Amino acid sequence: MAGSLNKVQLIGRLGADPEIKQMVNGKSVARLSIATSQSWKDKSSGERKEKTEWHRVVIFNEGLVNVVQQYVKKGANVYIEGQLSTRKWKDESTGQDKFSTEIVLQGYNSSLTMLDSRNSGNNSNLVSENKSSLPNDNLNQDNSDLDDEIPF
Repeated sequence: MAGSLNKVQLIGRLGADPEIKQMVNGKSVARLSIATSQSWKDKSSGERKEKTEWHRVVIFNEGLVNVVQQYVKKGANVYIEGQLSTRKWKDESTGQDKFSTEIVLQGYNSSLTMLDSRNSGNNSNLVSENKSSLPNDNLNQDNSDLDDEIPF
């Protein structure tokens, strides 16, 4: 194989408001908890079943941290692209090694798109409406911006 690929794509809802923290270097980091669900009908009982997975997301991209801080709240439906990363640390109370697997949004290989409709009354949709006033580092283009350029 000539190369490798580490890319995660998720569509889900935030289980809590984003947690924004200041790092030692003065930059901000955002932490999100995103739920994805799958449902199926149990063949033996005919009962509807659902399984929810929770994903830890860490955002280091300053532009995306600002957008998350201002517009994304608990319950918001989002699409994210990032990289899977496992970090290790030592638990100070027990001395044991601990591990955490997270989806990291950092640099140009990551994105965050808010999927709530503009008419839902939810403030998390304001990014696409006020896009010109926000940093556009890694925000996906809103397709409605292109409507004027379509020749038909």
